[in-house]
Amino acid sequence: MNALASSPGPLPSPAGSERLAQSPAVRRDGQWWLVAVSGSVVITDPVFIGQLNRFAIAIAAADQAVADPRVQQDQPPAHPSGRRR
Repeated sequence: MNALASSPGPLPSPAGSERLAQSPAVRRDGQWWLVAVSGSVVITDPVFIGQLNRFAIAIAAADQAVADPRVQQDQPPAHPSGRRR
């Protein structure tokens, strides 16, 4: 099985795409692509796809963990009775 299949068409559009951190991996319409200025290739290797999916989940969890304390800081302090003012 070939891990990468060439795409003769244009690069996947950024609209509706999800780039994986600062990597060249982009998920578009449920498919992972490696994207470069010179072109793009769809990823077909199931093991590599699984790793990309796990990494995307870990990054989303880390982003959420960082965002939660920020949301709590933006909320007004609780009243001593436990109710917010």
